[in-house]
Amino acid sequence: MIGNMFLLKGFFFSCCTLPFSKAFSPWPYVSGRTPSKMMVASTQLYEPAERDVRYGNPLNAAQYLVDLHDSKAAFDFCGGMMFQLVLSEKLRDHLKTVIQDEHFERQPVIFDASRTRMSDIPDHKRDAYADNIRLFHGREIRKVDNASGGMGFVLQLSLANGNDSEGWTEQEVQGYDGWGADSGRVWRKGDRLEEEGFESFMKTFGSSAYALHHRFYLHFDRNQRLWLSAEDGCEGTPARPFSNPFSKLFGVGR
Repeated sequence: MIGNMFLLKGFFFSCCTLPFSKAFSPWPYVSGRTPSKMMVASTQLYEPAERDVRYGNPLNAAQYLVDLHDSKAAFDFCGGMMFQLVLSEKLRDHLKTVIQDEHFERQPVIFDASRTRMSDIPDHKRDAYADNIRLFHGREIRKVDNASGGMGFVLQLSLANGNDSEGWTEQEVQGYDGWGADSGRVWRKGDRLEEEGFESFMKTFGSSAYALHHRFYLHFDRNQRLWLSAEDGCEGTPARPFSNPFSKLFGVGR
C-alpha cells in the first residue's frame, strides 16, 4: 500500500513531490465533507485513555469513526505518512444510524492485539467481501489537494453492498486482489474511476488524484491504540496534530 520513503534529518518524507509549505501542515480540509456540529478534543481521538472516557469500553466505534472523519483526523502510516480519514456520505450516514442502536450487533468490530493481519481474523477469505462491520471497502488516494497531514494522502472508506455512488465500482469488485503487492495491482486515475461509475471522484478529490482500492479492518495493539489495517498489512493509527517545525525559521505554515 505504501511506497518507499527516505529519512532526512530525522523527518520522514513521501516520495511524492510536495509543496514545501504543505509538507508539515496540521489538519486542513478536504472539500465536500460535512463537519460535525460537536467539537471533540483532539486528544480524545488519539490517546487511548481519553478516547475510552469519551467513547466507552467497549468502544462506540461507529461514533469514533464519524468523529475522526468530521475532525479531519489524519492516520499515521509507516512512521510518518499522513492519510486523512474520509468516509463516504453513505457510510457516514450508515454509521450515524448504528450509533443510535441500543445493542452492538451493527457496531464495527475492533479485533484484539492478536489479530495483527487481516488473515488472522476468523473466516478470512481472499475475496472482495465486506460487511461494514468486520471488513470495509476503502481506497488509498494520492495527490489530494489540502488533505490533512499535508502530504496529499487520503484513506477513504465507503459503504459496501449499499449502492454507494462513492463506493467500489463493479470493475474494482471483480478485479480485487488486495492481498498482493501494490506494484502488481491496478491504480486508477480519476477519469477511469468516473467512467466506471464514481462520477464525483475528481470533484471530491481533485483532477490529479488517483487511487488503489483495499479492504480494511480495525484492531487494537497491546497499548490499546486503534489501527486501521489494509489486507496487504499496511496500517495506520490516529496521529497527533502537529505544527510545522520550520514555521519559526521560514515563516511557513502559520
